[in-house]
Amino acid sequence: MGKKILEIKGLRKSYGPVEVLKGVDYSVNEGEVISIIGSSGSGKTTLLRCVNMLEEFQGGEIRLDGQEIGYHTQGGVRRRKNEKEIAAQRALTGMAFQQFNLFPHMTAAENVMLGLVKVKKISRSEARALAENWLARVGLASRADHYPGQLSGGQQQRVAIARAIAMAPRLMLFDEVTSALDPELVGEVLQVIKGLAAEGMTMLIVTHEMRFAFEVSSRVIFMNEGVVCEEGDPREIFLRPGTERLREFLKGTGFN
Repeated sequence: MGKKILEIKGLRKSYGPVEVLKGVDYSVNEGEVISIIGSSGSGKTTLLRCVNMLEEFQGGEIRLDGQEIGYHTQGGVRRRKNEKEIAAQRALTGMAFQQFNLFPHMTAAENVMLGLVKVKKISRSEARALAENWLARVGLASRADHYPGQLSGGQQQRVAIARAIAMAPRLMLFDEVTSALDPELVGEVLQVIKGLAAEGMTMLIVTHEMRFAFEVSSRVIFMNEGVVCEEGDPREIFLRPGTERLREFLKGTGFN
């Protein structure tokens, strides 16, 4: 097992009076693929957004490669890091969302190149070579110069994944990346993620695709009402659920 990349302790997050995360603890080791499952409103997406500092959180801590994410804590007092520090930490993670968030006026290659040029400060020629490499890896070598409007939803999502991975993140976050796709396009995106998993990329995946989670995951986390209710090997989680709540959830998904 690889070294610990991500460590979360006592994570708490509220929106006004509503506590969404109620003391989440877990860790991710290098090379692991962790799927997070649970019903809508259980805190799955909020958890990912806290890891990437797209959401502030009120309690606990997140460490990535040993660095405290988002905050400095000294003597029990927390203060938010400045935007430059947070941006540098955010670059350690890549994130693919439900929506593709591609720039419509840029080609697939230009969308992938943007962060490489603006954030990594590499030359346009080197960025183009990297973009072409990653687009080929996700099966889109022939679509590099197509605009998002000329691509299917599944192709756009694969461009978004290539864009995130091209930045060489330590940890890749996927948030329900197939939920906005037509059913016939889901498989092509899941196949890309399976390929990345086979290559040893460290990933944290929020998904409602139970069969996919069963097949691809090193471990599965079941969240319920803002806490980690169960976690373990996918065979344990899916075939021998330990709580009635997980059994009910899996029954509702049709997993068999």
